[in-house]
Amino acid sequence: MNQHNGSVALNVSELILFLDLEDIDVSADGSPVLRLLICLVYSVVCATGLVGNLLVLFFIKVRHERKTSRVNVFVLNLAVTDLQFVLTLPFWAVDTALDFSWPFGDAMCRIVLSVTVMNMYASVFFLTAMSLTRYWSLATALNNTKKHGSCSAKWQCAFIWTLASVATAPTSIFSTVSTVTGESLCLLRFPGGQYWLALYHIQKILVGFVLPMSIVSVSYVLLLRVIRDRSMKCANPKRQSRVTRSVTVVVLAFFLCWMPNHAITLWSVLVKLNAAHFDKAYYVVHTYVFPLTVCLAHTNSCLNPVIYCLTRKEFRDKLRGLVHRG
Repeated sequence: MNQHNGSVALNVSELILFLDLEDIDVSADGSPVLRLLICLVYSVVCATGLVGNLLVLFFIKVRHERKTSRVNVFVLNLAVTDLQFVLTLPFWAVDTALDFSWPFGDAMCRIVLSVTVMNMYASVFFLTAMSLTRYWSLATALNNTKKHGSCSAKWQCAFIWTLASVATAPTSIFSTVSTVTGESLCLLRFPGGQYWLALYHIQKILVGFVLPMSIVSVSYVLLLRVIRDRSMKCANPKRQSRVTRSVTVVVLAFFLCWMPNHAITLWSVLVKLNAAHFDKAYYVVHTYVFPLTVCLAHTNSCLNPVIYCLTRKEFRDKLRGLVHRG
């Protein structure tokens, strides 16, 4: 027990140095069990995400009707961004297996980290756009209001990709490979130190979680209210139940998968700004719990199209047809 506490004390002193200099999302603790677990999760998520997102692309682009709805345009782009994201997971799995030592060089660090962050933003933005579209589509259908075409959706997708790229700009500029205590680490190095890093994380929390979650929640509350208020005008009450169920699944998956990661990130921001104390509890959570929240967030990010499509009967029917033909 004393030996373990001494090891923790040594790692804490090293981590304090890291916090003063760099951004290290996952601190090395020398635990092969934790690293093996993370690598296993990344491998499963990568394989499942590849299959699931490719199936979504196949159903929408190959097997779907020529006229694609605005929601399906968003689902298509969501599948593309999450497909790009899962392709970065093998790099992070190797990095984790090597005790968070980056072996791929500075250029790949910048590319992989930027792609990871950009697709995180894009995934959340497309999910938000889908929630707004589902509400607007139902509201306009019940009010017999003219809907916009898919061309409008394509311009909205271009705007979302641009917005995600702008939000990722700090990552692309300041990501680099740095040597810390003899290890090559892929991380962010801001010239202003930890305070700029804290602002970077605040941006990620607000733009990547708080604002989208607020919009998603409000739009889905409005959607459920429209369904309830106009239930007498709807000829298919079962469809209302399906919409309500799919709404609940998407919102809960988004919130439960991302909230733990952003909560610990906020704690890290408070430590960097000296608004909270660096103590053993923070070290233990940051070292052993934070990596698992990263895995959870990554899982939701790459499985969003699968979660969304499996709650829709048309996609389930197409999947059954594909399996039966096989």
